[in-house]
Amino acid sequence: MLVAGLMSGTSADGVDVALCELKGAPGNLSAALLHGATFPYDPAMRQRILHCCDPIGSSVDEIAALNVDLAEVFAESALRAIQQAGMSVEQVDLIGSHGQTLWHNVTADGKVSASFQIVEAAVLAECVGVTTISNFRARDIAAGGQGAPLTSYVDWLLLRHPRHWRAVQNIGGMGNVTFLPPLTDDSAEPIAFDTGPGNALLDIAAAELTDGAWTYDRDGQLARQGRVNEEWLDELLSHPYYSRAYPKTTGRETFGTAAALQLLAEASKRGLDGNEIIATLTALTATNIADAYSRFAPASIHEVIIGGGGRHNPVIVGMLRELLAPARILTHEDIGMDSDFKEALVFAVLAYETWHDRPATLPAFTGARKSTVLGQITPGDNYADLLRRTWLG
Repeated sequence: MLVAGLMSGTSADGVDVALCELKGAPGNLSAALLHGATFPYDPAMRQRILHCCDPIGSSVDEIAALNVDLAEVFAESALRAIQQAGMSVEQVDLIGSHGQTLWHNVTADGKVSASFQIVEAAVLAECVGVTTISNFRARDIAAGGQGAPLTSYVDWLLLRHPRHWRAVQNIGGMGNVTFLPPLTDDSAEPIAFDTGPGNALLDIAAAELTDGAWTYDRDGQLARQGRVNEEWLDELLSHPYYSRAYPKTTGRETFGTAAALQLLAEASKRGLDGNEIIATLTALTATNIADAYSRFAPASIHEVIIGGGGRHNPVIVGMLRELLAPARILTHEDIGMDSDFKEALVFAVLAYETWHDRPATLPAFTGARKSTVLGQITPGDNYADLLRRTWLG
């Protein structure tokens, strides 16, 4: 099947589209990226998204409008990517859309009661004409899980090492890790959870400290000019999230704009300059990841595969090389996968599994009572034909 995976992450930078050819079933499933494209949001749209993540400043009418408007952006992105690939819409069987997370509701005891992703699937199915699968997190949460991290199931299917334990570390707006036992170990359970803030605090701080000239610390240039304030870093690492047992997830609700602005105010009181602030928040990203490995890795980790936007920050990667030694630090490219479109590929795979009525997560990853078939199906123009070809013979 040809499936388009659509993804917009916590950082709300833009829409990633992965056109993927999928074959087989778990145990012998293959996922090939045929074409990937990223379509950045214009500044006004990005500001609308970040504004609607604010439970105090946003309103229901703004969220309702954004749900439709952003779906039109997703649809346009999908159509442009299909055209870039030299394909026709008629060749695409499914769309798997993660949408845009506005709120991930974690209760005081660490459970997730709800997770809210927008991007109206009906608009996607209507504008593109392709059957669309969306709202992947809700079913896992209904089964008692965290609804995340969903990438871990695809890591489990595609990225286990023949002989060694691997960690697959995403560094997006938030960080998440999957600890994968080797293929030779049939008894060990995989583990997955959010490690904490990835780029979110850094991006907000960079924008605030440069009056919007920078939306992130390009190539770690700001961090390189500052020194890490170890005392403040130690205080930041005392946040209770880091010591909370897994399964656990987090988001902008805990480590987003409000938290970043509060941290900037604290740093100002300490007399830190902008580069010291960025250097320390960069160290926080690397150190909270290493701390999670120290606390929760079930075995010695031989390789760490880094993905997400954080892999482009050489300061973060350099710190991880030191903190996680002697583990080898790799990128997805080192194992034949495109890091930039990994998460979009994930939602193509999840849509493929849903269409085939197969569970697409494990209780070990999310803490759910059972594995479940994820997502909701919105028929497109190709729905009847797709049923005939894939189910009715």
